[in-house]
Amino acid sequence: MALHPATRQIAFINAAHSITHFSLLILATAVLGMVQQDPTRFGAEYGPIMALGTAMFVVYGVGALPMGWLAEKLGRRSLMLGFFFGTGACMALAGLTTTPFLLAAALAGMGAFAAIYHPIGTAMLVEAAGDKVGRAVGLNGVFGNFGVALAPVLTAALAISFGWRWAFLVPGVACMALGLLYWREPAIDMANARGPARPFPAIPPAVVKRAVVVLLSIAAASGLVFNAFTLLLPKLMEERLAGSPDLLPVIGTLAFLVTLCGGLTQFTVGRMIDRSTLKRVFLPMAMVQVPAMLALAFAQGWMVLPIAALLAASIFGQVTVNETMTARYIAPALRVKLYSIRFFVGFLGAAAAAPVVGLLHEATGNLALTILVLAGFGGITLVCALFFPDRQEELKPELWATNAAAPAE
Repeated sequence: MALHPATRQIAFINAAHSITHFSLLILATAVLGMVQQDPTRFGAEYGPIMALGTAMFVVYGVGALPMGWLAEKLGRRSLMLGFFFGTGACMALAGLTTTPFLLAAALAGMGAFAAIYHPIGTAMLVEAAGDKVGRAVGLNGVFGNFGVALAPVLTAALAISFGWRWAFLVPGVACMALGLLYWREPAIDMANARGPARPFPAIPPAVVKRAVVVLLSIAAASGLVFNAFTLLLPKLMEERLAGSPDLLPVIGTLAFLVTLCGGLTQFTVGRMIDRSTLKRVFLPMAMVQVPAMLALAFAQGWMVLPIAALLAASIFGQVTVNETMTARYIAPALRVKLYSIRFFVGFLGAAAAAPVVGLLHEATGNLALTILVLAGFGGITLVCALFFPDRQEELKPELWATNAAAPAE
């Protein structure tokens, strides 16, 4: 039976989410192969090579800001095509570089094209989701975190079998091939693909302002926490469990298992969001982060796995809540612009992750201090969760009109 056109479009959006996070995390595992296989070109130290990804994350964050304007000028479909072809081409180029400068430049180009996905793809997704935004965002989050989880496994397998360059070349070509398939798909109106959309309710400006302040504050803190955690995970598995970069497949598999817990949590959280207010889902996850990070900073041996898995569930599940905040409190006409601002703020924090992980590790020789720093930012997330509105109107939007005068809880 043929799939509905909207279902096919959403499938490409979900695949693009996987590619986005996969591409940004190739370096985190490939560096473990580079220090062994190519030390004369790129050096034999983990920290300086990791720092080459700084420009990628900076451009990734800054590039999200103009996407609302570009969507009005070029159209969302054209930008998504640019995402597939541009990200894929820069990934492949990264595998062909011969100097640290060229590698940093190729990664920066990849970050520029990858910046397209979150503002544009997320807005297309929530419009097509209808009343089940939580479930759609949760499933989309699973795809994103599948990319996060697959990156260390596939990168390690390619680096150990064929060399680190193939860890960039293979996914780059695959990304461009997926772009060709998307190019053949007919353009559709995502907002009305499954019938006329329900009018967006008139939410009191004070409630919207409070939600936006919390959303942008969370973006700044969680951007650093999410990105730093996913970047340091392969190195953490090597230091605490595998014991040697020679065990790349083992390191990749352990990182995959931890990240998989986060991905599965996003789907569960998405279904919970459709039945509960955002704050009641968000607050318990925020409360877990700081104690879990403090424990992970000093855990050794196999205890690292359950603690890291719990932390991954908290960090990744929170992403689903954050994305749904915009869908519930911001009118469709303004969503792309707010997603652009939100991801710009978030990815500025994310841009700091590579130098924070690389330089703190170089200074201390381990990841304990890095994780303690992340615990501080986890505390900011908890404060934001406490401040977020808790309104039953989220589940029954028709009540906004009758309860407009009620104070935010």
